[in-house]
Amino acid sequence: MDLAAALRQILPPERVRTDPETIEHHGRAIFTYHEPRPPEVVVFPESREEVVSVLRFANEHRVPVTPFGQGSSLEGHTIPLEGGISLDLGRMDRILEIRPEDMVARVEPGVRRLALEAVLSGYGLFFPPDPGWDATIGGMAATNASGTNALRYGAMRERVLGLEVVLADGRVIRTGGLAVKSSAGYNLTPLFVGSEGTLGVFTEITLRLQPLLESAVAARVTFHGVEDAGEAAVAVVRSVVGATRVELVDARTVEAVNVYKGTSYEVAPTLFLEFAGSVEGAEADARRAEEICRRAGCLAFEAERDEAARGRLWEARHEAALAVAELYPGRLPMTTDVCVPISELAGALRHARQAIASRGMDGVILGHVGDGNYHAIFPVDPSDPEEKERARRVVGEIVDYALERGGTCTGEHGVGYGKIDHLRREHPDTVPLMAQIKRLLDPAGILNPGKVVPPAG
Repeated sequence: MDLAAALRQILPPERVRTDPETIEHHGRAIFTYHEPRPPEVVVFPESREEVVSVLRFANEHRVPVTPFGQGSSLEGHTIPLEGGISLDLGRMDRILEIRPEDMVARVEPGVRRLALEAVLSGYGLFFPPDPGWDATIGGMAATNASGTNALRYGAMRERVLGLEVVLADGRVIRTGGLAVKSSAGYNLTPLFVGSEGTLGVFTEITLRLQPLLESAVAARVTFHGVEDAGEAAVAVVRSVVGATRVELVDARTVEAVNVYKGTSYEVAPTLFLEFAGSVEGAEADARRAEEICRRAGCLAFEAERDEAARGRLWEARHEAALAVAELYPGRLPMTTDVCVPISELAGALRHARQAIASRGMDGVILGHVGDGNYHAIFPVDPSDPEEKERARRVVGEIVDYALERGGTCTGEHGVGYGKIDHLRREHPDTVPLMAQIKRLLDPAGILNPGKVVPPAG
């Protein structure tokens, strides 16, 4: 079958692409060491009805379909392992409705995070998840993304009130609604959020918003060691109710940011903190955090109140992964994340640093440590199998440490196909049930095959 020709009977020909540049872009991910796998064709639907038509066709002809947002996922979510169709939802980018009185918005999956933020600010509202990339809302929902605001506002599962989902056979279902809570039957919305395109394709997402707060104070706090910074982070989370962001980067990350951004931050393990609320409340929280950090032996505590200065500070944190990648030209980043109970954080950071050093590797540690979630990044030579294997062993050691202490193999990156084996170790009893749910909703196994759970059959 000429797949592209058949799809051009369903969508306008110009939105069915097979040119090398488009195929190459949709066969890889931006921040990953995973090898690219090209799709046969890329399609760009612009409506729910077009998504339905594509999936009906694909299901009938057993053609794999891999949903695609921005391609910024880290565990190979958007790489089409079995070829077939890459379903790019980027043109479905309408903000359908904003209900400021209800603090709710309805959007299509291709809406970009920063575009939504710009519109919401005019209503005095914002959408908290901020994964550090201008991702699509659909991609963020598919991977249960979170980011620096998760400490106070939670991840995507806490922010998605409802979904419109096209199932593998083209059926359209709707979960949830506009109400902030419901006890009506099984709660299917959080099942689909974080399902990584394996259970259905989102065509509409209802989001829970937050009011912009009156005032904010950000701070950059340096320490002698990563463990000291981790212990201070735990103390801040336990004692400062108004803390909205508690982020950590190690000295090597600061060095990378200085090179990438042209800044001159002190090269030392650093906490980035933010406190928001009323003017009086934010200031009191910042003072309390400074007391805690100084008792923990911080080297310096520098607060920022000006909006532009705070923006620059968080820009440096959000672009840390890009900065690290630039520090190692010709290498690919192997990036992993785990999440541990907050009481285990300092030990987990110490172990991660030791695991990296014990394998003779260079690497960095950073993360959203306010909720126990941290990331390790080590550059690898994609042409060196031995180096890639050493990096995989480090990842395995970091994951094992987290699981042994009641943590999880991934706090926000998701499973994709890079962490399927780790997921089996974490949830040996429920992975078979996940596979049954997958077969129920996608019996032909066309939706993002090879991700999260083994393929159907």
